[in-house]
Amino acid sequence: MKHPCLNAAAALTLLLGFAPAMAEEPYAPSINPADFSTEITNPLFNMPIGKKMVYESKSEDGLERIETFIPGNTKILMGVKTLLFRDIVTRNGVVIEDTRDYIAQHKDGTVWYFGEEVDNFENGKLKDHHGSWLAGVDNAQPGIWMKATQVVGESYRQEFYKGEAEDWAKVIAIDATVKVAAGEFKNCTKTLEWTPLEPDKKAHKYNCPGTGGITLEEELQDGTRVELLKVTTAG
Repeated sequence: MKHPCLNAAAALTLLLGFAPAMAEEPYAPSINPADFSTEITNPLFNMPIGKKMVYESKSEDGLERIETFIPGNTKILMGVKTLLFRDIVTRNGVVIEDTRDYIAQHKDGTVWYFGEEVDNFENGKLKDHHGSWLAGVDNAQPGIWMKATQVVGESYRQEFYKGEAEDWAKVIAIDATVKVAAGEFKNCTKTLEWTPLEPDKKAHKYNCPGTGGITLEEELQDGTRVELLKVTTAG
C-alpha cells in the first residue's frame, strides 16, 4: 500500500526495511483529583496506616535492611491528596537512604505513584537528593505503581521525570509462587522493571496478595535478592 504522506526518501527507507525516526509520544496522563483516595486497598499493594514491611538483602557491600512503613502523613500533588509511605535503607546498620514516596488509589483500584523525595547518605552524612521528583513539578508526571487488573504482557510507566525518573514495568506472570523468609506466597504478580536511563539494570519484582506488597525483588544483573522478612500492622 502506498503511503501518500511519505516523501520519496521516506518511502525508500521503508522499502529498504528501516523505519524513520519517530518523535516520542508525549506522556501526560489525565488526572482528576476527585477520582483518587488515600485508602490504598489494592490486593497486591495495600497500604493501611500503621503497616510496616521489613526486607533484607545481602551483597558484597554487606547486609542491607529496608523498612517501609505508613505513618499516615499526606501531601497534595497535582491537586491529589496522596499518602506517604517511607523507606529507610541501612547497610551494616548505617542509614544510606531515606525516601518519602507518595501514592494514591484511583477509583478503579489502580494505585498511582506521584513522586518521591530522596535523601542519600554517605558515611552517615547527607550526600544529595538524587532520584527525587514530584508530579506536577518541572513537568514531572505520575505513573502507575500497581494496576487494578493485571494483564500478562502489558507494559506501563511507573513514573516520568525526563532524564531523571523513567521507570517502566511489564507484567510477566500472575500466578507465580514466591518463597522468602516471611513464608511462601501464591498467585503473585511477577513484573519486569527497567529504565532506559540505565539499560543494563533490570529486576523482577513479585507482589503477592498474601502480603499486600512487594514480597521479593531479584536483580537480574547480579542475582541479588531483596526478601521480605515480616509484615506488621498497627493494632
